[in-house]
Amino acid sequence: MSVGTSETAVSSGGTNVLALLDQRAPTSFYWSLTLLATIGGFLFGYDTANIGSALPFIPYPLSGFALGYLVAGASLGAAVGALAAGRLADKLGRKSLLIVDALIYGLGALLSAFTPNATILLIARTLIGLAIGADSAIATGYIAEYAPRGRRGALSILQQWMITVGILAAFLVALVILWALPHSARNLDWRLILGVGAVPALIGVALRTLMPESPRWLLRHGRFADAKRALAKLGIHVSIADIRFTAIRLRAADERTERERHRIWSPGVKRALIVVCVFFIFQQISGINVPLYYGPKLLGPLFQSGGSKVASTIAGVEVTAIIAAVNVVATYFAFRWIDRLGRRKISMGGYAGMSAAAILAAAGLLAFHGMARIIVVMVALNAFVASFAIGIGGTGWLIQGESFPTVIRGQAAAIAASVDWAANFALIEVFPTWQSSIGLGWIMLCFAGIALIAIGFIHQFLPETKNRSVEEITQLFEQQAAGDRRAGMTASRDVDAAA
Repeated sequence: MSVGTSETAVSSGGTNVLALLDQRAPTSFYWSLTLLATIGGFLFGYDTANIGSALPFIPYPLSGFALGYLVAGASLGAAVGALAAGRLADKLGRKSLLIVDALIYGLGALLSAFTPNATILLIARTLIGLAIGADSAIATGYIAEYAPRGRRGALSILQQWMITVGILAAFLVALVILWALPHSARNLDWRLILGVGAVPALIGVALRTLMPESPRWLLRHGRFADAKRALAKLGIHVSIADIRFTAIRLRAADERTERERHRIWSPGVKRALIVVCVFFIFQQISGINVPLYYGPKLLGPLFQSGGSKVASTIAGVEVTAIIAAVNVVATYFAFRWIDRLGRRKISMGGYAGMSAAAILAAAGLLAFHGMARIIVVMVALNAFVASFAIGIGGTGWLIQGESFPTVIRGQAAAIAASVDWAANFALIEVFPTWQSSIGLGWIMLCFAGIALIAIGFIHQFLPETKNRSVEEITQLFEQQAAGDRRAGMTASRDVDAAA
């Protein structure tokens, strides 16, 4: 990676370097750095989606909780990994944890590929889950700490886009392997599907060593020379005097917060945490991962009524790959619109689309048959996933990264991520029983209702954070906690206030 040609140079003391960082126009280095930070997002998507294609061919006797855990266990491990990573990220730094995270991804994938029995496979899936959780707790917070406020949404959305690319890659890899080796599905194919993820993970280990540490984290920890080097990589050339001046301002703000509130976990921080956690719960229980995790199993029989298990699985994977491709394309529009429309409008619009699409899918499943049913269900599921991708998926990870003070961003983001993964685990674990009880059509109607409730929650509680520095966003939640319910409920002005 190389720093772009445009540079911001400051030589005298008395300049707030974080204000310069917030106003910086992103160069190619910013985008390259964000892609490195979101390699974990790709692995996140790949390693959660690949189990759906491998599941029909895993030869070990699994039933009941063990079967559900094989599909959803990575989510449970992710909840634990997120909690563990948060405090470590605040103590040891963002970069070192991202490197370790990629290494754990690689080890989990290799262990999955070479597992000798079901127990080791379940352990491997849990290990992958730990890496997924750690990544979800750290990546967007790291991005938010160097991204200019006017482009923070677009840069952070790359995490969600990489997740969708990873999901699509999981299905495409599975298709290539099953097409090429149809007679090896029960001995080699499923191992290859699970193990291929080790390749990008180990590449990520090497490349992430080139990343600079978060300048905000370095300032908080008094590492001024390192902060100067990190800022230089980001195109901000400042003096140690400028960095000390900024650090003093940050320290004074912390001390003022301590005097006024007597604790770091102020009412505003707690409110922000509750809002982000509830947003994440709605993100999961509105049903997005049902077609992505169970797609091959649910859709295979619908499109391939006869033939072998391999043929049925390939049909299901093909259909789910189409849905995953729609997910990738739709996330591009989130990338284009998030900083223009803002977090509130785009997320409420996303849930409105999900609700309408879920109702259409329910109608197709309950009232149609034959080819008409296939067409209606496919249109509805693609619209459901597209609405989520545009309005919900990336927005959740964005507000998780930008809503908390730097001093505890890792811990707070970790708690939010663990809630997200716990909700994911709960839905995916209970889904088979739920489906057998009321059927997929009625479940889709439930998802439609949940999406409508989510719109009400966002309208009432989520402030608009576009064009604001991460420090200004913290103040929005403090104002709301103090009783100003109108704070941040309209689009913000592009102010030049210093961090």
